[in-house]
Amino acid sequence: MIDEQLGFVYIKENCLQCHGCEVACKSWRNVELAVKYRRVKNIWIGAYPNVKCQSVSISCMHCAEPACVDACPQNAIHKRPEDGIVVVDSEKCIGCKACGQACPFGVPQYGKDGKMQKCDMCVGERTSGMVDPPCIMTCPTQALALSKMDVARKQDAEKSMKTLVDAA
Repeated sequence: MIDEQLGFVYIKENCLQCHGCEVACKSWRNVELAVKYRRVKNIWIGAYPNVKCQSVSISCMHCAEPACVDACPQNAIHKRPEDGIVVVDSEKCIGCKACGQACPFGVPQYGKDGKMQKCDMCVGERTSGMVDPPCIMTCPTQALALSKMDVARKQDAEKSMKTLVDAA
């Protein structure tokens, strides 16, 4: 396990439900029509007349211990030791969807070719000079951030996101 890794920070109170992060990701990465690397979901709380809505912006959590890595029979998914980013080798992926069944966040997406796709924190673009991924740069209220985290903080972020995902 990696001592410190990159992770997304999501501040639900700051989210305006503008879907800017979702659109920026999709357009920047030229993602297929039915595939979303990041998605905004509404969470409805309460009963009429006391109904409230909050949102959750979901993408790959690049988990401290990614279930998708262990579930992949082709070893097509791995966690980079230098930063903890979980990446997919589409040449090895056979589209069995075992990763999708294992992911507690429902993140893996499958394109026209049937192979798994997901957020990789724009690792290729960031190594060529981009500081933050477009989803973060686009957020008008700074509801999203990228941060180095120790294992305990990473696992806390995963637990918080799992609570939100389960409510959505």
